[in-house]
Amino acid sequence: MPTLWKLYTMQEASQHNSKEDCWVVIDGKVYDVSSYLDEHPGGDDVVLAATGKDATDDFEDAGHSESAKELMETFCIGELDTSSPVIPELEISSKKQTDYAQKLVELTKQYWVVPVAVVGISVVLGFLYLRKK
Repeated sequence: MPTLWKLYTMQEASQHNSKEDCWVVIDGKVYDVSSYLDEHPGGDDVVLAATGKDATDDFEDAGHSESAKELMETFCIGELDTSSPVIPELEISSKKQTDYAQKLVELTKQYWVVPVAVVGISVVLGFLYLRKK
């Protein structure tokens, strides 16, 4: 008899990203590993870094044993709803990064005299110091 799983979106799963409430998505399944964080051999930081995204590749790359995979099944709380779009905030943040980079380039062009002045003063002071010796 097939087991019915609750469906979670990636956005729902990504909201559980703290040490007290930690969910990871691996192979299309959602796992609540909050109670296992302290026992994880790689440390809780490794698991927390895998929240908010599909951590299948990270899990596979770590070379987990069969017993680890069996233990993981005990933490399964549902499946990933693939019909919903992936987190839309990712698109927004990439636009913000582009805007930030563009502003940085504009500021660098506008205030180029400050670093040049610092280097120039340093060279003059160094020359004067060496000349006195």
